[in-house]
Amino acid sequence: MGIGVVLPQNDYPALRRWPRYKVDVPVRVITQPPARVAVVDGRGRELNCGGMAVFVGAELRIHQQIAVEFTPPYLSQPIRVRCFVRNRSGYFFGLEFITENDNDYAAVAQLESVLKSIGIPVEAPEVGQA
Repeated sequence: MGIGVVLPQNDYPALRRWPRYKVDVPVRVITQPPARVAVVDGRGRELNCGGMAVFVGAELRIHQQIAVEFTPPYLSQPIRVRCFVRNRSGYFFGLEFITENDNDYAAVAQLESVLKSIGIPVEAPEVGQA
């Protein structure tokens, strides 16, 4: 699996606290509607220490709290992280990891350790370059 890092372009304001890693990992999105728990398979596309972008065939609402389970690159065991749905474009969703308790912090710290081990981010190609 190839992993790329997307950094802001020179003329684009740096709005992100962490670089985004382009990944393609299977994810399981777990929702807890009032009636029952639903588990939907999808794909994780971009990942950083604060959240991830996922493609999933589900009707998620902005501000909805969900959990996402996935195996980050170079890790053998899956991580489950609680998230808020922050934005949506079709069936692509931007998720923000929740860090409110010890379990949340432990999951995000494990993910941060994995991302740091991947190495120093590299510049993204200019528009129009491969």
